[in-house]
Amino acid sequence: MLKLLKNFDKKDWLIVFATLLLIVFQVWLDLKLPDYMSEITILVQTKGSSMNEILTQGGYMLLCAAGSLAAAMLVGYLTSFISATFSQKLRKQLFEKVQDFGMEEIKKFSTSSLITRTTNDITNIQMFIAMGLQMLIKAPITAVWAIFKILDKSWQWSAITGAAVIILVLMVIVLMVTVMPKFKLVQKLIDKINGLTRENLTGIRVVRAFNAEEYQQKKFDAKNDELTKMQMFNQKMMALMSPVMYLIMNLLTLSIYFIGAYLIDAANMMDKITIFGNMVVFSSYAMQVIMSFLVLAMIFIMYPRANVSAQRIGEVLDTEASVIDGTYDEDNGIRGEVEFKNVSFKYPDADEYVLKNISFKANKGDTIALIGSTGSGKSTIVNLLMRFYDVTEGEILIDGVNIKDYKEEYLHNKLGYVPQKAVMFSGSVNYNVSYGDNGKEKSKKLIKEAVNVAQAKEFVEKMTNKYESDISQGGTNISGGQKQRLSIARAIAKEPEIYIFDDSFSALDYKTDYVLRKELKKYTKDATNVIVAQRIGTIINADKIIVLDSGKTVGMGTHKELLKNCEVYKEIAYSQLSKEELENA
Repeated sequence: MLKLLKNFDKKDWLIVFATLLLIVFQVWLDLKLPDYMSEITILVQTKGSSMNEILTQGGYMLLCAAGSLAAAMLVGYLTSFISATFSQKLRKQLFEKVQDFGMEEIKKFSTSSLITRTTNDITNIQMFIAMGLQMLIKAPITAVWAIFKILDKSWQWSAITGAAVIILVLMVIVLMVTVMPKFKLVQKLIDKINGLTRENLTGIRVVRAFNAEEYQQKKFDAKNDELTKMQMFNQKMMALMSPVMYLIMNLLTLSIYFIGAYLIDAANMMDKITIFGNMVVFSSYAMQVIMSFLVLAMIFIMYPRANVSAQRIGEVLDTEASVIDGTYDEDNGIRGEVEFKNVSFKYPDADEYVLKNISFKANKGDTIALIGSTGSGKSTIVNLLMRFYDVTEGEILIDGVNIKDYKEEYLHNKLGYVPQKAVMFSGSVNYNVSYGDNGKEKSKKLIKEAVNVAQAKEFVEKMTNKYESDISQGGTNISGGQKQRLSIARAIAKEPEIYIFDDSFSALDYKTDYVLRKELKKYTKDATNVIVAQRIGTIINADKIIVLDSGKTVGMGTHKELLKNCEVYKEIAYSQLSKEELENA
């Protein structure tokens, strides 16, 4: 928890200091009330006391109460402000950290866990700061101040108050030891429930198509029941605090008055009034002490959960990204050159290599195609080229520079990426297409041109608001082929040096695929194209086709060359097209 306080800046610490002063002022006012109450008690018991004297002391009490209320309101505002701004900074820091993560770190934490840490965990810390900042400061000040005020009143009363405090502290320690480990499990279970909910919503069509609603419900219920039982246990343990606290407070009050009765009975007439006044004051201060420890107990009960959340956030913030940003961002005059030099790669913690000794080169304007069976390593090559992972061995050069040396922003500005699964964001068609250049706004002419080349113009202009029509998150209101074409338009609108198409034509019919590639070839003639595909027809005219099998290069050349000398390519080709179609291509 303390590590996260480094997010406090000078202004925040000034607010904390101002809050501290206000709390001290509030405590002083609260502890003055019993003094005035004692004065009123003595005045009432003393013959010859005037009503004005009693009303004066009562007026002081009202002023103290009003001042305490005003101070409490200011403290509440300041603590709410500082907790909200602290959470804002922490949420931003966490979001930016996750943005810098490679795929290795994302998989390590899981998407659902990262969402929980950014929302639920930060909320836990915000609640703790909002309540803890005022209570954690006020309670010990009140307790210590009140104790000093009552120490000289009676050792009997002090002893019984000390015994009550010890019982209270022991109970809090037992609760913390019991409940602390459970809170860690609660946060992990929340991660799992978030994961199940996300999985169910993402795959809702498959769930319904296979009548798996009941199966999903059972999976969710199992984790939900486990979380409920854990929460019930925690709440039951914490619920013990309230009755025990009130029992201790009432027994303490009873004990003070019981002892006071004996003291008054044993005293002479002159001392009886003084002892009675002291008893009233002591009772009030003793309640202040017990209430302070009660508040501290509540804070200590909140602390375990907040501490677990802080540790989980700290885990993310302390994780070093495996993909380290480079420093190179200069224009060396080379455009669109891609070279793999003896590249091998295996995923973190894996024993087997996914790619082994891959080497090829593409010059500006070339179209390089990657083909092979499922699991042969095609998409892995794209992931390495985009630097979602770093190579295990060898190096990848873009424009003659190792991609590890580039600043990531500069590197990605060179690349136009169309992923295997088309991703649409919540917003208009214009917003989604213009998203490709770090969110910068593009001209309407460029967007329309990109949409036209991607063969999306026909369906976009039939939409209600055309280019301003809304696309729902994930593109659920358009078809798979439409999403793919808008995804391609996004890359085109970016006007990069290198286009990367990761099986980006699979949802298109053959006619649209053919027309799109024909228009794309004209539009991107000065750029390098890297195409991953399953269809022979998509890559048949590529300048160089690389055939992969089990992570190795088993063939490289043009379509006609590979038909002659690569068995794997021939098997793929003849499984899709007839001999005549292939020879006349």
